[in-house]
Amino acid sequence: AAAMPLLSAPRDVAVGTAVLGVAFATGLLAGTAAPAPASAPRRTRQRGGRLLRAAPAAPKSSPLWQYILDHSLREHPVLRKLRLLTADHPESKMMASCDQAQLMANLVKLIKAKKVIEIGVFTGYNALNMALVLPDNGTVIACDINEDYIKIGKPLWKEAGVDHKIDLRIKPAVQTLDELLAAGEGETFDFAFIDADKESYNEYYEKCLRLIKKGGIIAIDNVLWGGRVLKPRKDDLATQSIHHLNEKLYRDARVSISMIPMGDGVTLAFKL
Repeated sequence: AAAMPLLSAPRDVAVGTAVLGVAFATGLLAGTAAPAPASAPRRTRQRGGRLLRAAPAAPKSSPLWQYILDHSLREHPVLRKLRLLTADHPESKMMASCDQAQLMANLVKLIKAKKVIEIGVFTGYNALNMALVLPDNGTVIACDINEDYIKIGKPLWKEAGVDHKIDLRIKPAVQTLDELLAAGEGETFDFAFIDADKESYNEYYEKCLRLIKKGGIIAIDNVLWGGRVLKPRKDDLATQSIHHLNEKLYRDARVSISMIPMGDGVTLAFKL
């Protein structure tokens, strides 16, 4: 597809991103972020694998967060359109933050990736972001179990001219990953993004580690989980799973890692 002009981040960025969890990073930067109370209600839906529990609603935006967006976000026009459409969705907070999605795309471009896995697609904003920077023969294997959300983004994938780069697999993500491994595609992927049901995070990570080549990157979203990882409750399986994986990653000699307080926290694991 022909390159389209980039947009700097105007003030209306806040309309689409304040509800998407980005402001959590600002709270950390300002030293004011706090975990949601244990009694806070949580909405649920399915994505990628089984059950996905929603992260707590983000706090209100701040001038510092808006400054970050105003001075860093470069958003493709079709990405902006999809972000604003997603902002109107009842589950809009499930979308990866726009600044985080931009970082993922920059990493994909930096390592000259051709094969990408995304576990948990939602409306397809992050998949679109990565597809835009892939070469014409590049592919995003997009894993989800609910096509209803993706119907919002699919027409915009086509509008951006990158729908041929996104291979959508509507089935449990573990099944798709096992099929890729069985087909001999181990160590052929460059990048993976994990953002689906938290109880399956460890299984997704282990299978992606087998699929990613040396020097490739696995990005794991929601690793701070609204601050609940500070004191995981025994009956909170999602938080326990994230916390255990965080501890495992810290000690995993197969990767180098960086945990970044962006969005709801993202860990980058670089395969050695």
